[in-house]
Amino acid sequence: MLIKEFRVPLPLTVEEYHLAQLWAVAEASKRETGGGEGIEVITNEHFTDYPLMAGRYISGQYTYKIFHLKHKVPSFIRLLAPEGALEVHEKSWNAYPYSKTLYCNPYMKDDFLISVETVHAADRGNTENIHGLMRSKWREVEVVMVDIANDPVSAADYHPDEDPTKYISKKTGRGPLRDPYWWLQSEPVMTCYKLVSCEFRWFGIQARVERYIQDFERRIITNFHRQVFCWMDEWYGLTMEDIRCIEDLTKKELDQQRREGTVRGTLG
Repeated sequence: MLIKEFRVPLPLTVEEYHLAQLWAVAEASKRETGGGEGIEVITNEHFTDYPLMAGRYISGQYTYKIFHLKHKVPSFIRLLAPEGALEVHEKSWNAYPYSKTLYCNPYMKDDFLISVETVHAADRGNTENIHGLMRSKWREVEVVMVDIANDPVSAADYHPDEDPTKYISKKTGRGPLRDPYWWLQSEPVMTCYKLVSCEFRWFGIQARVERYIQDFERRIITNFHRQVFCWMDEWYGLTMEDIRCIEDLTKKELDQQRREGTVRGTLG
């Protein structure tokens, strides 16, 4: 099993990010869906009495989604996996400021699992072992700082209007993020701590796939949070009631997009 903790500083408050994340997930889902592939929302409902993080959180929003994949996985996986097996099921418990998300595959069952546990904190990315792991396990974790402004992105992922070094929010005046270590001076500031564990038990390619998954997670985390910042004027000022309405409309739109159009979004 390969474990990394991605730390993503952002020029937001923890309260702002709650709404920003939900709005951006809905928007990004539409961009990743079309031509028979993409995201299907099965369940989106409130949950209670489900203890998370050693019982610190017990209620929040539960979502269950199916990711219909084919072109969005590496070619060597497509060659090995049978037709119909390229689905990833996502179960997520969002008890903000903590969330836990599990990804599995019905074909591989217990041989494939990705776990993402996230803590959102009002700091500058300098809190050690924020998830409270045992010391022996914490020593196995690789910490990776993600700089949404200065980390390189691929040409395929780059969009000028989603570049934090160029973006200035009209509503808040925040940006652009041009200085090295900009989060050390930023006000406001917060950090997403994403503990990503991946296990892929398939003889002969386990290490290769686990490295691919972690690299892909970093790519998705970087691109998504660049968008969260550069979409600020779209989500800033919304309420949770607004977000729930947007999520309901997005579910219907995703169902239609999967039946129509062409494959789009981030390819493997």
